[in-house]
Amino acid sequence: MKKNLSVIETISVASMLFGMFFGAGNLIFPVHMGQLAGSSLLPAFIGFAVTGVGLPLLGIAAFGITRSDGLRELASRVSDKYAVFFTTLLYLTIGPFFAIPRCATTSFTIGLEPLLGTSKLWLAAFSLVFFALVLFFSLKPSGILTWIGKIINPLFLVFICALIITALLSPMGAVTSVTPDEGYQQGAFFTGFLEGYNTMDAIASLAFGIVVINVIRGLGVTDSVDVTRSTIRAGIFSCLFMGLIYLGTCMVGAQSRGLFETSANGGIALAQISGHYFGSVGQIFLAVMVTLACLKTSIGLVTSLCQAFAGMFSGGKHYSRWAVGFVIFSFLVANLGLTSIISYAVPFLMFIYPLVITLIFLSIFGNLFGHDCTVYVWVTAFTFAAALFDFFNAMGVTAAAGIGRRILPFFDLGLGWVVPAFIGLVIGLVLRKRHSAQ
Repeated sequence: MKKNLSVIETISVASMLFGMFFGAGNLIFPVHMGQLAGSSLLPAFIGFAVTGVGLPLLGIAAFGITRSDGLRELASRVSDKYAVFFTTLLYLTIGPFFAIPRCATTSFTIGLEPLLGTSKLWLAAFSLVFFALVLFFSLKPSGILTWIGKIINPLFLVFICALIITALLSPMGAVTSVTPDEGYQQGAFFTGFLEGYNTMDAIASLAFGIVVINVIRGLGVTDSVDVTRSTIRAGIFSCLFMGLIYLGTCMVGAQSRGLFETSANGGIALAQISGHYFGSVGQIFLAVMVTLACLKTSIGLVTSLCQAFAGMFSGGKHYSRWAVGFVIFSFLVANLGLTSIISYAVPFLMFIYPLVITLIFLSIFGNLFGHDCTVYVWVTAFTFAAALFDFFNAMGVTAAAGIGRRILPFFDLGLGWVVPAFIGLVIGLVLRKRHSAQ
């Protein structure tokens, strides 16, 4: 029995995981945050790294530690009905509702819109070709390690590293000379922490975890302990490299303020930066880089999404039907445009992220309380209630915001769920102790 992956296999799995993680949001949000943070870049980046790097790593580790075969099994420790609700919501959030369409619109906005204009017809034509490629690769899930880990992701890394290294060697300006935006002048760490939500990587880690585990098993590592070790090792390599790319793009974004004004979004900023360093060729360079990034992430998302839904709702069958349906729906949503997708995604992210974070930590430290269902239920119930206030606040419901500020500590920092989650943890542990004593 094979106990460990070889070095080459570990690198390939880590590359595949990085490739699935690093998509649209991973490109546009760090560079834009760099522009906004300016001289407050360091604390902002640390906060961003917590949610954009640390939590995804813990999400992957949660699967390995609990030896779960999927998100539904991981969430079933709360209850079976909650597991179906949570799994469905999470996969739809990182799937056809937000993340997959955002990949197509980001590719178009950054790569082709500066050349072709803002015509909706061009967006429709581009997204049609984009999703045709996504569907082609997604219908062959057994080849995901080869397509993403060994081909598409290495090509992408060549492009992104070339841009970052060129920009850092010839900076447009000094980071320390850039005045931070109002949101980063005070509490830059917490602003960066919430900005990391937008990458959706912590959410994605709960979707991609089972894909990684299946790939490792396919490489011949079958013992659960060995799979856990290999999963965590690949996750560490992937997330550390992702953190380095984030740091580089943040710095490039901050330095760009030496020549450019703060952009409306990171897509525009990347187009300006690439054009500055590579001239007319820069736009083609950027278009290829961004399309590769978004294509590989979309393939990973569709693959994991269809595997999950086929398992939950069609007895493991009809994978291809789910793939076709989700790709068509994603195509329709993509044609709403990048700005619209980003704006309506925020409330849902503010709601689901606290539930993701608490589930990850409960799973990792569950051995300390025997993975008792009582603890899971109370923590999740209190977190769920608090997260609703974040959801309605992001939706612009002023009454909810007012109540949230009065009853939830740290609400204005976007962390109003922390104290309720802790209260739920205490109640759950106390009840567990009482049950054990009876």
